[in-house]
Amino acid sequence: MRFPRTRSLRGKLTVANVVLLALGIVAATAVSVMGMRYYLLDQIDGELDQTRKSLGGSQLTLEMIEGLSDLAIVREQFMRQSVEDPRPDELLTLVDERGGAVALAGYTPSDVQRDFATAVGDPRVLAADTEPHDIRVRGDAYRATATRLADGTYVLLATSTEAVHRGVGKAVKLDLAIGSLLLALLACLTMFSVRRRMRPLEDMVETSSAIAEGDLTRRVPSSREATLEVEQLRVALNSMLQQVESAYHTRERSASQLRRFVADASHELRTPLSAIRGYLQLYDKGMLREEAERKRAWTRVMAEADRMGRLVDELLTLARLDQQPELRFRNVDLSRLVRDAAEDLRVQQPDRPVSVGAEGALLVRADESGLRQVLGNLVGNVRTHTPDDVPVRLGVERADGVVRLCVTDEGPGLCEEDAARIFDRFFRVGGGAGSGLGMAIVQGVVQAHGGRVAVRTAPGEGLAVTVILPART
Repeated sequence: MRFPRTRSLRGKLTVANVVLLALGIVAATAVSVMGMRYYLLDQIDGELDQTRKSLGGSQLTLEMIEGLSDLAIVREQFMRQSVEDPRPDELLTLVDERGGAVALAGYTPSDVQRDFATAVGDPRVLAADTEPHDIRVRGDAYRATATRLADGTYVLLATSTEAVHRGVGKAVKLDLAIGSLLLALLACLTMFSVRRRMRPLEDMVETSSAIAEGDLTRRVPSSREATLEVEQLRVALNSMLQQVESAYHTRERSASQLRRFVADASHELRTPLSAIRGYLQLYDKGMLREEAERKRAWTRVMAEADRMGRLVDELLTLARLDQQPELRFRNVDLSRLVRDAAEDLRVQQPDRPVSVGAEGALLVRADESGLRQVLGNLVGNVRTHTPDDVPVRLGVERADGVVRLCVTDEGPGLCEEDAARIFDRFFRVGGGAGSGLGMAIVQGVVQAHGGRVAVRTAPGEGLAVTVILPART
């Protein structure tokens, strides 16, 4: 597969600038040359027209011209052309109505004068036109005009334009030479300027290459030569790179948590399975001969099966929370749920002092089953991780636009390191009882309600967990 050849932006800009300047130089040269040529030819035409009008309006004849002494300059010009210069700058020839050259003052026309008359052809056409014509005599360019004398003789006048053409040619060459120097200078300046302006883009390429090699911390540096558009691109690219880096680290943390979660779940499930397998093997080998031993083994198997079932239920709950399920919101009396949880705790642990701050009704729009699970997990933590005689208080209040549900105990509390990990899945303080998923479920349910969970604890000062929910009804 063949890929199209790529051209650098620097080269494209340089070529574009050079081409535009070249077109401008060509246009300016053409206009100036045409203007100069028009001006010079207009001067020649003016002199010829003035001479033509002078001769035409004088009512002179050929005989009168030969006899007038004041036209000696004409005779001198005529005689000089008859004898010398084969390519004069000015031509004067007398012709008859048929265009044949005639003699003047005894001087016969020269070869160049005859060629002039031949190039003109019919003098009547030239005399009838007020504008001079372009003719060529012996390969040279002339501007020619004619006038008719009183006796029918025609005077042909012409001025060479070779000097004009040579001047125009030199001007064109000079303009092209200067234009070429300007083009070369512009090309160098463009290359230098574009290289400076393209430096920020080269920095972006280097940064992208470094990131592709794994250095996610690289950013595009600022540049003094950067234009507004390039600076906006740099800022946008750095913002995108920051988001990419954050997303990458988030994915890495999620992958690490997933691996740890899978490992912990496997370990937690393997423990009850190992116990169940062990008792079944004892039963299969006939080692449980006594009725009391079989009953104890059966009780342990059922306990481990219940433990494994609870663990699976909690894992399923966390999985559903991770998928952000659609909760069934309705008005729930949170005070009633708090009183129910306190009553359940009194039934399970009659010796524990339980106080409740949930009088009357406090309605909140929430998922009732989710809030019951939150209260059950918080109360279950108190029941599992504190002695039976440790006081606990359950309270709920509405203030500052939110609803606060607080479960406080006076147990041993947590150190700062353990408190920071209290919402991690499968985290258990000192490897104690429980699955280590209760607080993770509490946080997931509360966040699904748009709320948050706060923990206040210290060693020997107990543990206070506050659930903060939006006060919407």
